[in-house]
Amino acid sequence: MPFREQNSNKGTFGKVLNFAGSKNYIGAAYLSTVSVLKSGAGFAALASEKEIIRSVSTLLPEAVYLSHKEGLKQIKDFSVVLIGCGLGNNKKLFQEVIKHVKSPLVIDADGLNILSKLNITLPKNTMITPHPLEAARLLGVELQDILSDLESSAKKLCEKYNCITVLKTHRTIICDGKEIFINQHGNSALAKAGSGDVLAGIIAGLLAQKVQPYNAARLGVYLHSRAGEIASEELTEYSVLASDLPKYLPEAIKQTLSCQSD
Repeated sequence: MPFREQNSNKGTFGKVLNFAGSKNYIGAAYLSTVSVLKSGAGFAALASEKEIIRSVSTLLPEAVYLSHKEGLKQIKDFSVVLIGCGLGNNKKLFQEVIKHVKSPLVIDADGLNILSKLNITLPKNTMITPHPLEAARLLGVELQDILSDLESSAKKLCEKYNCITVLKTHRTIICDGKEIFINQHGNSALAKAGSGDVLAGIIAGLLAQKVQPYNAARLGVYLHSRAGEIASEELTEYSVLASDLPKYLPEAIKQTLSCQSD
């Protein structure tokens, strides 16, 4: 876990700008944004549509809310940019973000589907977080090709997009093009809609606290999976919702800090 300086303010722990949400995916905007803050970042801004902001702001008064236009105008003021969670097929916005972003970038969900249809160079310090079907689209292969060799697929994604890859499976694979880490935690409780949005927010929040990208991916995946395990102890693997994960994330962090002190 990143060190928490006591002589600090919200800027000390980084600012995340999250382009997320659309008409049919309001929850994705909430889940990703709350997870940014729950993982320790000092400031989270959601750039979205008016109706999305109206809904999410009632659940999360701690965030700042911007229009897409405002987000693009202020993008250089943020430590990390996250894009894609429930974004819909907003190709124009995605291209504008890629064009202007200078800070570390995390691309998830709909952002990956848009990326698979474009021929563009991603900015330096980009991380992508696909599940196997999204990975197949990104590489232009069949799903079975991904499932038959997950590690090789993760490496190919790193090479093609010059990025860090978080390939989400039962045992999620994190690859920076050279090293590979396979997470050994988690259970079926995480196999719910919205779980990936939580993971993307956690990773973005860790990046904002200046955790190195490869380590932020590894730690984010671990904390996410431990939150699922802890939640399922009380709620069962059947009944854990994605919205439960941020509530159990503090206990996952607490346990991790305890291990570090030992």
